[in-house]
Amino acid sequence: MAASEMTATSIVTRAEVAAALARAVRMGLVSRPVARNAQRSFAGDWPDLVRVAVMDALVERADTLAWEHGLRGYDAVQLASALTWQESVGEEIVLATFDQQLWEAAKHAGLKPWPEQF
Repeated sequence: MAASEMTATSIVTRAEVAAALARAVRMGLVSRPVARNAQRSFAGDWPDLVRVAVMDALVERADTLAWEHGLRGYDAVQLASALTWQESVGEEIVLATFDQQLWEAAKHAGLKPWPEQF
């Protein structure tokens, strides 16, 4: 993110980050203080992110993408948000994800997924 000119994300990302960190704590992957610190750090960056709003048209697009790529709900919303953002700025964007299914869907939908290899 530091190297990018602008970073955008779906408005649902804030809830997804909190849920992922809470799950990592439940699974014993990180301690609660480490996870809460990561969440505070993300919340501190939140004002600097362009946030793609979830509107009816975006949800309708996510509905189609969920069927096309077999995605879970919020993954479809993330993909729809990224595609909408790419169309808005008129240039290639990078979709960062560590979810293999979303990574594959992004690649097939015409986005540049990161990391480069999964």
